[in-house]
Amino acid sequence: MPKSLWLLIIGMVLNVTGTSFLFPLNTIYIHEHLGHSLTFAGFVLMLNSGAGIVGNLIGGILFDRIGGYKSILSGVIVATVSGFLMALFHSTWPYTIFLTIIGFGSGLIFPSMYALAGTVWPEGGRKSFNALYVAQNLGVALGASVGGFIASISFVYIFVVNGFMYLFFTILVLLTYKSIDPRNEAIDVQTSIIEQSGAIKNKHKFYALVVLCIGLFICWIAYVQWQSTISVYTQSLGIPLAKYSLLWSINGLLIVLGQPLAALMTKYLKLPKAQILTGIAIFVISFISLLFSHQFTGFLISMIILTLGEMLVWPAVPSIAQDLAPKGRSGFYQGFVNSVSTGGRMVGPLIGGFIVDLTNIHVLIYILLFIYIGAVFTTLIYDKNLNKEPSPLKLSD
Repeated sequence: MPKSLWLLIIGMVLNVTGTSFLFPLNTIYIHEHLGHSLTFAGFVLMLNSGAGIVGNLIGGILFDRIGGYKSILSGVIVATVSGFLMALFHSTWPYTIFLTIIGFGSGLIFPSMYALAGTVWPEGGRKSFNALYVAQNLGVALGASVGGFIASISFVYIFVVNGFMYLFFTILVLLTYKSIDPRNEAIDVQTSIIEQSGAIKNKHKFYALVVLCIGLFICWIAYVQWQSTISVYTQSLGIPLAKYSLLWSINGLLIVLGQPLAALMTKYLKLPKAQILTGIAIFVISFISLLFSHQFTGFLISMIILTLGEMLVWPAVPSIAQDLAPKGRSGFYQGFVNSVSTGGRMVGPLIGGFIVDLTNIHVLIYILLFIYIGAVFTTLIYDKNLNKEPSPLKLSD
């Protein structure tokens, strides 16, 4: 891997490590420390994710127009300031406001990170996106491994560490990312404008991306329950907070250490579509196992199975998006993928919290198992019309 990709990897680790001190514990903090219902907790997380969707779309457009360095720097500054303010003010409404702003700042960052990864190592293909995915989960492992222990002392320390990790990321961006931004090289602006205005000739590719992302949206609605309703369910069973955080540490470590297994699986499956379908099947098995989980060991087994599934699904989608993206539109396509993922994370806690408040966790799991059928269907058909794509216009035309 080139040095520039390693800089992106380091940045991703810093970014996600700080966030991982906080994100698995949001619902617990809102529900148990601030005294609100699961539905309200889902609403707060929905605001965070909604702001993230806006940030993702704007961040992708900014990458195409002003480059990755400026768009990443803008996002990380917003997140840093909000993180430190949250450490000072974290009653219900300040917490809600700053968590929402952090969602927007983070949203600005991710599309450019992924678009840069595809740009600095285009010959790497899926490996570039998988490297960032592994870096994300290394951050999850590092943050979640100690987040629960720190929170058991004081949640204020969680907020402080989150702010400092964003600050370290800001310093890294200022010192190194300008040199790896392709905007510092000569760019054919005319080509970019022509490519971006060629909506008709690229419509089949974009439609394919939309259909694929419908399945991604469904998968995230289910996955995010682990961070919201399932986290509270583990508490109701008497599983300590530190043990719940340990599940996320194991999740991250498995993704980092399990890359040889992931490489073997992707080599055998070959096509990204097959990887996604296999991953969805593994997701289903994981949620079925949750129906029989009443102790920590059962949740650990379900998490391990879930992790195997996400190792196939999450890196495959941005890789497909990069292949579909016309020249000059990689930022927008990555922003779209990230906004859909964030959208699933936005409505998932609200839907899950509402269902559990009215019924119970097992009803929710049955519903999730049913909607996975939709994800399978969209994955099967997303590329159906790609062969109808007309030949691209030449500049001479």
